[in-house]
Amino acid sequence: MSVSQSNSLIEPYLFFGGRCEEALNFYQQAIGAEIEMVMRFCESPEPPPPGTIPEGFENKVMHASLRIGQSRVMASDGCGEVAGFQGFSLSVTVESEAEAEQVFQALADRGEVTMPLAKTFWSPCFGMLTDRFGVSWIVTIVAEQS
Repeated sequence: MSVSQSNSLIEPYLFFGGRCEEALNFYQQAIGAEIEMVMRFCESPEPPPPGTIPEGFENKVMHASLRIGQSRVMASDGCGEVAGFQGFSLSVTVESEAEAEQVFQALADRGEVTMPLAKTFWSPCFGMLTDRFGVSWIVTIVAEQS
């Protein structure tokens, strides 16, 4: 059986290079993400192998899960590497222009707007940005079908 024929899920797993807790709190406050669980390296039932994490990372996030709408995003501080988010965007689809504006502005706080929210031929409201952590986002509402 191939993955495309099973009930498999694809869930993004983001590595924040030491800023995971800050990112979780930001997404919770900015867009109402629900933090489902957080496990720190020091809470692991098995300690990481020696040299795996940098000194001072014991209280950093080993694994976290957050729910944004109907989707789950997993996150971690990683093993000390610098976060680098390239080649993808998280796309959030909302129900109204007012909600799109609120989500867009919240995510753009101290980030960079790539394409301001505007009407396009495929959506009455579409915009792109990179948040303060370097994560690329697309905010859109679905066009009404005629």
